[in-house]
Amino acid sequence: MSSYLEKIFGLEEKVAVVVGGTGELCSHMATGLAGAGAEVVLVGRDAEKAQKRLAKIEEIGGRVYFQPVNVGSKEALEDLLKAVLERSGKVDILINGAGINSTTPFVDISENELEKLIQINFKSVFRACQVFGRYLVERGEGGSIINIGSMAGLLPLSRVFTYSATKAAVHNLTKNLAREWAPFNVRVNTLVPGFFPAEQNRKVLTPDRVTSILVHTPMNRFGDADELVGATLLLACDRAGSFITGQELVVDGGYSSMTI
Repeated sequence: MSSYLEKIFGLEEKVAVVVGGTGELCSHMATGLAGAGAEVVLVGRDAEKAQKRLAKIEEIGGRVYFQPVNVGSKEALEDLLKAVLERSGKVDILINGAGINSTTPFVDISENELEKLIQINFKSVFRACQVFGRYLVERGEGGSIINIGSMAGLLPLSRVFTYSATKAAVHNLTKNLAREWAPFNVRVNTLVPGFFPAEQNRKVLTPDRVTSILVHTPMNRFGDADELVGATLLLACDRAGSFITGQELVVDGGYSSMTI
């Protein structure tokens, strides 16, 4: 990387916490952060899966470690922040990427299923923003929070009613926090992937649905997880994204621009 690009996109001496970092998309984003120089903390529940992600980051010379956390508890997130501060000394970047999907028809969605998706897709983001946002604001040195949204949070998509509702809530929360914390130089943005083959949507991608998606995508293909790295670095870096907050950065191959 040239000295100019290092100045704009480099993350040396930064610490990034990636909630959902053992998942398909966020692990690639975490690798990008590590490649730019950040120390990365992968947060998840599956230690075995985490080892594979850790190995990939270590292969490129990245600094990374794993913190097993159940994001369903505010106390667990407070313990996470404390553990990271003890080991790394600070936090500069937070990515909230935990999420699950559901294809249950709307009239058949149970209270238990509804509550589960709200807990993981929205409340975990809400809690993490509370815990880490308070720290970033009180620290007084700014920071970047990147919440992972969804095309379903922007446009109505069939078959994923509860997922769509919870992601829309994340989009709205992000804008409100961006407004609230801008005076403290804490930037809050939503990174919005289009259609990427990921764990939470594989069961939704039936052959007919794949055809419908590709017909509606000008680039006529699904995204590759590595294609989220550039957008991640833009939003994470103080210099590159210093005046970007409250935005929904869409990476979708043109899907949201397509009508007929």
